[in-house]
Amino acid sequence: MIDYLLPTNTAVEEQRRRPEVALLPVGSFEQHGAILPLATDTVIAVTVARAVGAVRPVLQLPPVTISCSHEHAGWFGTVSISAATLYAVVNDVAESLRRSGIGKLVLISGHGGNYVLGNVVQEAGARGERMALFPTEVDWLTARTAGGVETGPDGDMHAGELETSILLHAHPDLVRPDYAEHDEQADDRDRFLTLGLRAYTESGVVGRPSLASAAKGNAALASLAESFAGVLAALDR
Repeated sequence: MIDYLLPTNTAVEEQRRRPEVALLPVGSFEQHGAILPLATDTVIAVTVARAVGAVRPVLQLPPVTISCSHEHAGWFGTVSISAATLYAVVNDVAESLRRSGIGKLVLISGHGGNYVLGNVVQEAGARGERMALFPTEVDWLTARTAGGVETGPDGDMHAGELETSILLHAHPDLVRPDYAEHDEQADDRDRFLTLGLRAYTESGVVGRPSLASAAKGNAALASLAESFAGVLAALDR
């Protein structure tokens, strides 16, 4: 697990490279049905960060592994922190990086429920600091198209085709072998913020993991690595 969750470079190695941009993966520890691990969002955030780091000179930071997963509180094992805590952690990390000479921070988000990250980035920009959130909804949509993902983001909301595909490509040992037997649709979630996900799905899955493939995950990750160029361009403006 340490091979793909934690960076292992030394301080001397990073000083020689002198990266100008740091990547902070922000995941979660929440249910992903019976087929994917509680740490799925963290693993995906780190996987995206590593895909970017393979083509860009960035500083890889260790992930934030517990975040705002309150909508999954109905399932055993899910753990959350408050939005205020996550807000404080990200800002503290950014300040520490600036003191060490790295003024640009990109939050690599693996969990859609961390709405507060958008506020952190916007406030940082208003203060004249250089921070970005990646992938955006547009980046994910582009990745879905590039990967040939058949279900859209509304129907493929949790532990579905895209997430399962990324793990099948990057970390197939984390996907339970019966993943194709756990499709569940719950497209109508109008009161999701009020009621949580348990009101709409019994298994915790929203999507069709049966459609997942390693090839789709590979192509989606490649697309995200390419889209990161837009982040760098924005940070340099």
